[in-house]
Amino acid sequence: MLGFVFSISVFFTAIAPHLICRALADEVTCSGIVPMKYRNDKISITDFGGVGDGRTLNTKAFREAIYRIEHLKRNGGTLLYVPPGVYLTESFNLTSRMTLYLARDAVIKASQDIRHWPLIAPLPSYGRGREHPGGRYMSFIHGDGLHDVIITGENGTIDGQGGVWWNMWRQGTLQFTRPNLIELMHSSNIIISNVIFKNSPFWNIHPVYCSNVVIRYLTILAPADSPNTDGIDPDSSCHVCIEDSYISTGDDLVAVKSGWDEYGIAYGRPSRDITVRRVTGSSPFAGIAVGSETSGGVENVLAEHINLYNTGFGIHLKTNVGRGGIIRNITVSNVYMKNVRNGIKIAGDVGDHPDDKFDPDALPVVKDVTVKNVWGVRVEQPGSIQGLRNSPFTGICLCNVNIGSGGTGPRKSPWRCSDVSGGAVKVSPWPCSQLTTTRQAGACTIPF
Repeated sequence: MLGFVFSISVFFTAIAPHLICRALADEVTCSGIVPMKYRNDKISITDFGGVGDGRTLNTKAFREAIYRIEHLKRNGGTLLYVPPGVYLTESFNLTSRMTLYLARDAVIKASQDIRHWPLIAPLPSYGRGREHPGGRYMSFIHGDGLHDVIITGENGTIDGQGGVWWNMWRQGTLQFTRPNLIELMHSSNIIISNVIFKNSPFWNIHPVYCSNVVIRYLTILAPADSPNTDGIDPDSSCHVCIEDSYISTGDDLVAVKSGWDEYGIAYGRPSRDITVRRVTGSSPFAGIAVGSETSGGVENVLAEHINLYNTGFGIHLKTNVGRGGIIRNITVSNVYMKNVRNGIKIAGDVGDHPDDKFDPDALPVVKDVTVKNVWGVRVEQPGSIQGLRNSPFTGICLCNVNIGSGGTGPRKSPWRCSDVSGGAVKVSPWPCSQLTTTRQAGACTIPF
């Protein structure tokens, strides 16, 4: 016990000069919305019978350790230490005022025996499981109604062992929606940092109905052909900070969401005040995305200093008829993309519906979107912005955007635009006429 306490003390001592140097360099960060906390009370998973041999099932140990944290309520909360080793476990719930701390070479690995995997109710803003009607499998690491939760360490690993779930999806044998790797609901003051996440069954990190969330210094990995393994999906959440992470998965790296069709409209909780900064990655789908589930609305999103390689879409804002909701005040800047199929796509015809009860007259509103300081190399199509005839996209601004093909032959297709208005300044190749007239140039009023 004293050994791991000493190890953590040394870790904090070792990183302190690094943190001070970064602060002195005045690196822009939003992480101050949730300060990191030091817990005086510390316990180890081995105190509760945890065995890191990769074979012993540690579900009882995790649940008992967290029960102790929840019910003893030590002043300042408790740190649960996971030492080096591979700890196989079924899903478990976190509690408030706790830190889950993974040592270097510690691995928390999900059991592949799904017979006892808990089912929980669908999210009210979705009305059903995202993949199937009815309930859904609980996330591997879960929390509901929590505050002051930290998941961190020395770049230990949380491994969802998603292969069994991906195969069930491919074979069409799933009865319920697959589990996320981590989902926190109705929770606040959350930090997730310095951890490797890999092989999620479904979405990796899903804060939903949350506020004050900091996600930093993560590595998130899944094979490019793994279905729906989104990296980070803030959903009907506010004051979210995502920074300094590498993500390579089978779906969108970061996707901001807020509910699905009539259920999201009725729940009415937007995602807002979200920052995504210094994220690098690759995906067959999007690098930075909004949607397509945006029925509660999405506003005040800033994504900057993004590096994307081998992606399907660099920037993708997506919604659909029946979604409703307002997407506004979205800024994406300082983006480098290479080997990308479609550089910028803003579309009103993307995404499926939960059922046939959606309202076809519930049209989304997309307005005040700025994309600036973008450099692309080997991009097949520079972009497409296609609004809805009865709800055109307005205030779309492109500033200092250079998206080149980088190849020896001609680009496969030019810009495609319809039902959109806005402005364009210093854009190459020159975009569609709807963004370039003198009357519309005033849309680009944000300094760049």
